[in-house]
Formats: sequence, C-alpha cells, structure tokens
Amino acid sequence: MQNLLKAMAAGEVVVYPTETLYALGCDATNAAACDKVMQIKGRTAAKPLPLIIGGVDMLGLVTDDRPSALLQLASAFWPGPLSILVRALPGLPSNLSDDDGYTSVRWSGHPFASELSRRLRRPIVATSANLGGEAPVALPEDLSPQLMEMVGAAYVDPPWPKGGKPSTVIRVLGATRLEVLRDGAVSVKKLCDKGFSVTIAEPA
Repeated sequence: MQNLLKAMAAGEVVVYPTETLYALGCDATNAAACDKVMQIKGRTAAKPLPLIIGGVDMLGLVTDDRPSALLQLASAFWPGPLSILVRALPGLPSNLSDDDGYTSVRWSGHPFASELSRRLRRPIVATSANLGGEAPVALPEDLSPQLMEMVGAAYVDPPWPKGGKPSTVIRVLGATRLEVLRDGAVSVKKLCDKGFSVTIAEPA
C-alpha cells in the first residue's frame, strides 16, 4: 500500500482493486492527476470521474450535502457498490463533476480500496482500469500491459475484485425517490426493499 500512497502523493495514477472491478485512480483533489486519468482513459469532460471514500465520515471531503435519503442509503448499502450523486465541493477538480456540479461517490466495500482512501485522507478517483474501448477487468492477468506502463504503481494481490456488474449509480430525487442512472451490483429490488420509489433514467 505504501507504494500507492507515495505515488498518489506525487500526483501519479495508480491501479487498485475495488469490490467489483480493478480501478484506475489518483488523489481526487489533484487536478493534474485527474487530467492524467482522463487522458489514459480517453475520457471526455461529458463523463466525470467517479470517487470512492473510506467511510461516511469522509463525505465532507466531497460534498456538503446531507439529505436524509443519502444518510439512509449510506447506512443500508455502504460500504458497498452503490454510487450516489452529490453536489461536489467547489474546490474539487472540474472533471469530477457534471455540468450541474454533481459527482458520484461511494464508500468502497473492498478493504484495500477503503483503507487506501483513509490513509491518504482524501477521496480517490475510481474509474475502471481499462483503456478506452476495452472491457473492465476483475482479474490481474487481464489488466492491459499498455495501461500498466502508464501508471505509477499498482496493487494486484488478493483479495481480488469479485467481478460482475459495476457499482449502481443513483440520483436522489426526494426523501423516498431515487433515479437509477446505471444499473449495477445493487439491484432495483434492493433499493425498493428499503422503502424507496425507483425510476430508471432514459439512456443518454
């Protein structure tokens, strides 16, 4: 872990496991490092970079939002693969948020990813560790050699990602209303079982 922390502190990009897939990330407060992630992925400004944190107590590093639905969802599904849109703090890099100022954040359910954020004491970018046009991966042997040459450090030891669907991405519409922006590891049924009314966003 120390080599990843050192790399991120130096503004470099790293590869690390999450509960679902391998992630490409960096210190989310470092604008130049976030730019490097965007360049490696070939990602446009229309697709903001998602974030992970290492606990609910770190939400204040990402947002001032504290709606009751957010806290209820965090209590029910965090740590785990549920990414929630929140209004980003104004000081965060612009490529973390959409045109309305929202970014997605989750407390990762993977012990390494969570501890990485806690030890850095900052949110971490968590986009899938693959080059543009390639599939996300959950096994270390499937990581692109070209991608690995572009990063400052990587952690590929167990526990490995579980694979399957990526995190579910949701927007809070009200006290009991949600919009699913990306169907993922947390099913609509599980959200509804917690008392929420759920709608599915139209494809972009």
